Amino acid sequence: MATLTASFSKLTPIQKRRLANFRANRRGFWSLWVFLLLFGLALIAEVIANDSPLLVSYQGQLYAPVVQDVPEETFGGFLPTTADYRDPFIADEINAHGWMLWPPIRFSYNTINYNLDVPSPAPPSAENWLGTDDQGRDVAARVIYGFRISVLFGLILTLASCVVGVTVGALQGFYGGKVDLFGQRFIEIWSGLPVLYLLIILSGIVQPNFWWLLGIMLLFSWMGLVDVVRAEFLRARNFEYVKAARALGLDNRKIMFRHILPNAMVATLTFLPFILTGAITGLTSLDFLGFGLPSGSPSLGELIAQGKANLHAPWLGISAFVSLSVMLTLLVFVGEAVRDAFDPRKN
Repeated sequence: MATLTASFSKLTPIQKRRLANFRANRRGFWSLWVFLLLFGLALIAEVIANDSPLLVSYQGQLYAPVVQDVPEETFGGFLPTTADYRDPFIADEINAHGWMLWPPIRFSYNTINYNLDVPSPAPPSAENWLGTDDQGRDVAARVIYGFRISVLFGLILTLASCVVGVTVGALQGFYGGKVDLFGQRFIEIWSGLPVLYLLIILSGIVQPNFWWLLGIMLLFSWMGLVDVVRAEFLRARNFEYVKAARALGLDNRKIMFRHILPNAMVATLTFLPFILTGAITGLTSLDFLGFGLPSGSPSLGELIAQGKANLHAPWLGISAFVSLSVMLTLLVFVGEAVRDAFDPRKN
């Protein structure tokens, strides 16, 4: 607490005002904490949902199958491959000479439950909290892992888009003239390309994966911030403090990124939560259409597609809808609070 108080005292008056405005928006303030809690739990998904125990005690020895591969031979088996802890023989052998500490959900995102009493997709039960999909995989585990992939994808894409978009907008706005003219014409042409059709065509040539999709979507997502940063640089490049910095002999790079950029980032930061939601929905849409992550990956879009194909199993569509709704609603509320924080009209 003393550290937080000392850090708060070092803030400038305008930073304190922005923080107070952010906290004044109670909906956005608490949405941020709820989102951070959910994201933190998703980051340790292997501890929450896994088909391997967290700890195994066997004949006085401790093992951590979550972070290490233990061969079946260690537990009285015959194969040198990684032990299958759901195998009745291995489970009985370990329980007879020790114990196992399981995570709350005893399934990973790709674990198939072969002991279902009904055909897949199975309804929710004590073993599968949100039921299973049409391949017998646990829906709760796939939602947790899918939430993590969606948020990480959105965060990386948002940060990369911010770097590229801010740099391009700063160059256009600061130099103006032909740089701005040709830059705007290029953006007009580039933004007119059909992104979805390009992804469909390229998916027939290259097997899509996380980084491939990230690179392709980055080619088009950076343009959303260019206009905002360009306008701020066009407005600020003739301010007195910029002229003074130029008169003192500072080069253009230092003037741009040390003096003008901090002021331009005020308007840019208010757009970041909404860019993040757009990145998440973009990945979900591609997965729903079958042009996103590889088959079998934990994906909320793929879960929506399964819900559409299995209308007799409403838990599939409901699970995906609730997960996406909660995630996007929290991010939108956080974005509104950030917008209020940087609004100069709010005191």
